[in-house]
Amino acid sequence: MQINVLGSAAGGGFPQWNCNCRNCQGVRNGTIKASARTQSSIAISDNGIDFVLCNASPDIAHQIAATPALNKKGVLRGTGIGSIILTDSQIDHTTGLLSLREGCPHQVWCTSEVHDDLTTGFPIFNLLSHWNGGLVHHPIQPGEPFSVAVCPALKFTAIPLLSNAPPYSQYRNKPLPGHNVALFIEDSRNGKTLLYAPGLGETDRALMGWLRRADCLLIDGTLWQDNEMETTGVGHHTGRDMGHLALAEEQGLIALLSSLPAERKILIHINNTNPILDEESAERQALTQAGIEVSWDGMQIDL
Repeated sequence: MQINVLGSAAGGGFPQWNCNCRNCQGVRNGTIKASARTQSSIAISDNGIDFVLCNASPDIAHQIAATPALNKKGVLRGTGIGSIILTDSQIDHTTGLLSLREGCPHQVWCTSEVHDDLTTGFPIFNLLSHWNGGLVHHPIQPGEPFSVAVCPALKFTAIPLLSNAPPYSQYRNKPLPGHNVALFIEDSRNGKTLLYAPGLGETDRALMGWLRRADCLLIDGTLWQDNEMETTGVGHHTGRDMGHLALAEEQGLIALLSSLPAERKILIHINNTNPILDEESAERQALTQAGIEVSWDGMQIDL
């Protein structure tokens, strides 16, 4: 299984276009050791040629251009992306579908809750129906394995997450189980497994079972502290308000990841305020000592 990290930042990217926090200023003027990042998205393949896109970032056009493996040779128009799976209906995971309209129809896998949000509050399925067949919905039932034709060796299972629905959803602050899912992905040829969870508000017993099974975790690293937005002066929402479990809290993600047996533990969906973006920060060193990696745009993971 080949995993290409197309974008590793949270919504707004890094540096965020309208932000002058320490991190964003620092990466612009070179006063911190950090790399710019686009918004969170990955592409997965079982042969290095045909790919499943997991979440469609607003930066998808740039990400495709920056990823030679997605350049489909021998066709007049097209990419290596054969199917799309959405883990939620958030803006930063779905807006890229608009940029992919010239390639419609696209086969899109998502839960009924995500599909409902994307035909009502943010009706992107409706909008794109005007482009050559638009988005063809394939329903995902959480807990039931499924496969996609372009990568037949891979088996996907959607795992419900305790997080939140987007602000335009009628289920904001009262999400249903299918509004946010992780993807448990197994390569049937070698048995290797990945758990991909770019949004994670809290854990429960069912999720812990899947976390313990994974050989590699590619997981939500949005915030260092729950009140980080307030302490950096850029907002008032907490991580829990937004559906993200902070890294450094007493019951946070570092403690969780340290208890798991996965061979690799990698953070994705990192907010521009998070001090771990500074490669020389004490927080980044703490992650390294805990055996936790920070993903970057262009990172390739082979399982």
